[in-house]
Amino acid sequence: MGKVTQFARDWALVIAIIFGIVSYIIYIQLPLPPAAHVISNRVVAVAQPAMIFAMLFLTFSRIDPRALRPRMWHLWLLLIQGGLFAAISGLLILFPHTGFRVPLEGTMILLICPTATAAAVITKKLHGNINDITAYTILINLLATLLIPTFQPLVHPTPGTSFTSSALLILGKVFPLLLLPLITAQLVRLLFPRLNSLLVARQELSFYIWAVSLSLAIAVTTRSIFHTHTTLATQLWLVVTSLLACLFQFWAGRRIGSRYGDTVTAGQALGQKNTVLAIWVGYTFFTPVTAIAGGFYSIWHNVINTLQLRRANHAG
Repeated sequence: MGKVTQFARDWALVIAIIFGIVSYIIYIQLPLPPAAHVISNRVVAVAQPAMIFAMLFLTFSRIDPRALRPRMWHLWLLLIQGGLFAAISGLLILFPHTGFRVPLEGTMILLICPTATAAAVITKKLHGNINDITAYTILINLLATLLIPTFQPLVHPTPGTSFTSSALLILGKVFPLLLLPLITAQLVRLLFPRLNSLLVARQELSFYIWAVSLSLAIAVTTRSIFHTHTTLATQLWLVVTSLLACLFQFWAGRRIGSRYGDTVTAGQALGQKNTVLAIWVGYTFFTPVTAIAGGFYSIWHNVINTLQLRRANHAG
């Protein structure tokens, strides 16, 4: 049983990815009535944010807000994400009819996409600094909320949208799941210290909650891929660009972080993305098929996380 348990710990995220894909394929083969699909969609819509909230609540229960301070590597990572997003936006504004428009749109979304809310969970298991990555997650969400509505109307004009409406949509999507768990965890920490101590002692649960949440996210991603009407060539380009964006961002984050003694934290901050948000941004504000880029990125960054976790588990 020891080897089975170790295998499950080492490959939990890859198992979750495979389970999500296989589950959706089996699900669509079942002779279910339309009402069942409506119910299942509602269940997923409630279960996903609920699990993310629980996961972050557990993780944030051990955070002291006074430790959330800006670091120099925060600035460098913000410049990379914001600068590359603006640069690709400029290319698409100058050359709106380029044949690589969809892959470029997908890439720019992945570059500006904020750090995953689950990044603190993985960072803790990799012995990084959860205070620093939480601070960066807040900062990059603020930057994305400013930059996406600024450039999106120029890159991909959408009738009836404005900077204010787009910014409010993004804020409404990301901040409840980011700030509410933090605020709730701190209230419990201050008002119920004994309960907080119990939560701190159960930190391992957050990782397994994330694995279940990942399965749901991959199932939703598989659904979007199955129902897309884009060409195979375009999908392959999105596969390639999402992989390159993932490798580059993990590499750049770790390279910059190593200069400030925070290699793991900076690597996760730049490399691990809120792909649910990336999928939503692509579908809502850009060419809808770019949502696939976020789905593939979810696979790539979780494979990289699995390899890192396996190495950390065996090193420990």
